[in-house]
Amino acid sequence: MFAPLQNDCLLRALLRQPTEYTPVWLMRQAGRYLPEYNATRARAGSFMGLATDPGYATEVTLQPLERYALDAAILFSDILTVPDAMGLGLRFEAGEGPRFERPVRDEADVARLAVPDLERLRYVFDAVTSIRRALQGRVPLIGFSGSPWTLACYMVEGRGSDDYRLVKTLMYRRPDLMHRILQVNADAVAAYLNAQIEAGAQAVMIFDSWGGVLADGAFQRFSLAYTRRVLQQLKRDQDGQVVPRIVFTKGGGQWLEEIAALEADAVGVDWTVHLGRARQRVDDRVALQGNLDPAVLFAEPQQIQTEAEAVLDSFGPPERPDGRWGGHVFNLGHGISQFTPPEHVQALVETVHRHSRTLRRERG
Repeated sequence: MFAPLQNDCLLRALLRQPTEYTPVWLMRQAGRYLPEYNATRARAGSFMGLATDPGYATEVTLQPLERYALDAAILFSDILTVPDAMGLGLRFEAGEGPRFERPVRDEADVARLAVPDLERLRYVFDAVTSIRRALQGRVPLIGFSGSPWTLACYMVEGRGSDDYRLVKTLMYRRPDLMHRILQVNADAVAAYLNAQIEAGAQAVMIFDSWGGVLADGAFQRFSLAYTRRVLQQLKRDQDGQVVPRIVFTKGGGQWLEEIAALEADAVGVDWTVHLGRARQRVDDRVALQGNLDPAVLFAEPQQIQTEAEAVLDSFGPPERPDGRWGGHVFNLGHGISQFTPPEHVQALVETVHRHSRTLRRERG
């Protein structure tokens, strides 16, 4: 059904297998910093017009790969497709971001929640298949979802938040209701990611974007436990190939060991984490993904080169003295800014590939 994979460097790195260089992809790599993306979005008429049309989604997913020698494509979609399919009424306000018309605020709202009919998300799975075919085996395709906790934040707040007052109030006043929301979300996310895998995704990532806003203790009960519930339900392979899983908790560096103990293959870390010490903490039991500060891409190319080399140097040679291999996927510590000069991304990708090859030669 799909062309053979020509570049599997990302998949090998995620599974801590030998690679000739460090693979690189960027969170939000298909986005507003690219003029071609903005042109396609204008034709689509809106963000949702773009995201819900498999043709447009395929076009913008491939755009950064036409510019840069990236080692993966990531599905162009939004983390809020799942709660939208639950009937919450997602819309995007100009200058304000996503909003739900029917947020989840009380017992009756929670009682109505259920794992959605996946046919309501058919446009996502059709896009996955379309992208995978259009890639023609060039690089792997990553599917993704928001974590149960992150989805719950948007579902209760109704939009993005600075203080998470509504969702935290519900969590502390009525933990029973919060656990019910999270159970539904976890089962919905697992079904959603499994459907993406069946449609052609070769790796999957769970974005726990707001896990870091929780207190210690609350994180374990309300975020980590439900990410684990998702992972326990995910397909491990498809068509005889292992499907690696990545978990990323923004602001979760203090819980790195606990996140690494999940049934995931790789853990993403943000730019506040020292990558070398993170590797020591997990002892290469999982691969690591990250973790350049996205703001570095506003510097001049020479400075970008220096900072990228520092990240690679911090991780160190992937092969250990004991013969084990540590996996590293180079990425930003969060999504790329819409104001990033496109030519600066070129400098980053070239640096990662060149310097990581140099590190391996020196080791050899």
